[in-house]
Amino acid sequence: MTRVVRQATTDDIWAVHATARQSWHAAYDDLLGADRVDDIVDEWYAIGDLESSISDASGRADIAFLVAEGADAAGDGFADDCYGFAQVVPWPEDTTVGYLTRLYVRPDVWGEGVGTALLERLEADLDDTFERLRLAVLVDNERGISFYEAAGFEHVATRETDLADGLEERVYEKSL
Repeated sequence: MTRVVRQATTDDIWAVHATARQSWHAAYDDLLGADRVDDIVDEWYAIGDLESSISDASGRADIAFLVAEGADAAGDGFADDCYGFAQVVPWPEDTTVGYLTRLYVRPDVWGEGVGTALLERLEADLDDTFERLRLAVLVDNERGISFYEAAGFEHVATRETDLADGLEERVYEKSL
């Protein structure tokens, strides 16, 4: 699949929301339950909040919100499909660290390089802005953990999350 990674625009809001819902259900239904996943996506990916996040990223060098699409058949434009998206913001306590708050890919294209393309673009765009990237991933998300470890992220801490009682997440970092 040919991929195009670009800055998100407010025209992408609904596609990002749909991609989030698909990927969250595929990754977390067994762990959290479908109803809880719907609640999280509705809260964390509310249309107004996505619009603000995307708008903020378009005007600042220290925030990124990218989408990955497939190139059209002729290879000269964009297909109308969001295969994945990623967002980085400054870590609140240390502005030398970029916090990868979101990197999600539609489950029907898992393993096809979409996540890697998003991550590589983020790293290239932000290497002058941040010294390190940091992220958190649920300990039971084996696919996510494998992806980040293969991309060179190192496990630096484990902490509790408020998504469900007793649920933990791993914190990973990578130097840029």
